[in-house]
Amino acid sequence: MLFDGLRVVVTGAGRDTGRTLALAFAERGAHVAVTARDPAAAGRTADLISRGGAGTAEAFGCDLTKPDSVRGFAAALADRTDRIDVLVNNGAAYLPGAGLDDASDHEIVDTVAGAVTGTVLLTRHLLPLLRASDRPDIVNLVSACGEVGHHRSDAHPAFYAAKHAQAGFAGILSQRLRAEGIRVISLYPPDFVQDGPRVAGAPLTARSVVECVLFAVGQPRDCFIREFHFEQVRP
Repeated sequence: MLFDGLRVVVTGAGRDTGRTLALAFAERGAHVAVTARDPAAAGRTADLISRGGAGTAEAFGCDLTKPDSVRGFAAALADRTDRIDVLVNNGAAYLPGAGLDDASDHEIVDTVAGAVTGTVLLTRHLLPLLRASDRPDIVNLVSACGEVGHHRSDAHPAFYAAKHAQAGFAGILSQRLRAEGIRVISLYPPDFVQDGPRVAGAPLTARSVVECVLFAVGQPRDCFIREFHFEQVRP
């Protein structure tokens, strides 16, 4: 199988795109560490993998908005494995709202903490396990909201701010880790739907985003795909 034996971490895998990512890696033979803010949601994804996948899974609670939770997950994982081959930084809550007043202070703090602080801290704490792999990849599900000049999303300005910060982190990480053979792959999808017709003119689907991730991770080690950008239906 394409990813047989790979050890993969997927954050925010309790539902939607994160769950689709975890299932897709497991279907191809990987062992997936499934994380979610809600441990029960992570457990449900792991159960789905255990019932039908070629790979295996283990569920963990990890709240990216809380540094102690991030550190606790990283320590628990280090107790269970000597390496990670793929880290997928997917967990970051979407925040809608055109105006600054359309979200509470708490929602704004959570949005920035989850996408930025959580991503940076988790990558930092898992880097030793990635360095122990002979084929390490870090995948960041950023967003078109992190692109310069992007204005097509209905996301809250705090979400735009968080994704620009995440993009900056991904860019410098790619440049600085390449010499070690660690690929940093970032995706900048526009607002997309979980399900729908995968035809020209239709909104981008989660499955298509996931297949971009699988394609990039599956490339030979001389191939460093740094970013995926997408054409958009909405002008």
